[in-house]
Amino acid sequence: MSEHDSGTAYAWLGGVEVLRELVRRFYVHMDTQPGVREIRRLHGENLAGAEEKLFMFLSGWLGGPNLYWEAYGHPRLRMRHLPFPIGPAERDQWLHCMRLALDETVADAVLRERLFEALAKTADHMINR
Repeated sequence: MSEHDSGTAYAWLGGVEVLRELVRRFYVHMDTQPGVREIRRLHGENLAGAEEKLFMFLSGWLGGPNLYWEAYGHPRLRMRHLPFPIGPAERDQWLHCMRLALDETVADAVLRERLFEALAKTADHMINR
């Protein structure tokens, strides 16, 4: 068992400060990267609400405080995303922004890759078109 096999991904990441920065950087990229217009358009003009919800969801998903569940109930990710047309292009754009944010904020390469792989599986599940 390695040092990374104990505790939570939330703790391994560095907790609330690093998670906040990861989510902040993700939305900066969504707002500024060329080639992500489709996924950006799905988020509306103001990203603040989406940013807070992603932070809250990832907190619990990573094993930290279950903020999203406490505020909104079960995440039901696929159901909540059904109103939005999500195809392979939107998934890839979302993952592109997340890859950049992970590269900027997660120093540990093993954690960075594990998180990306898990998020990619979740993003695949969101495809509804």
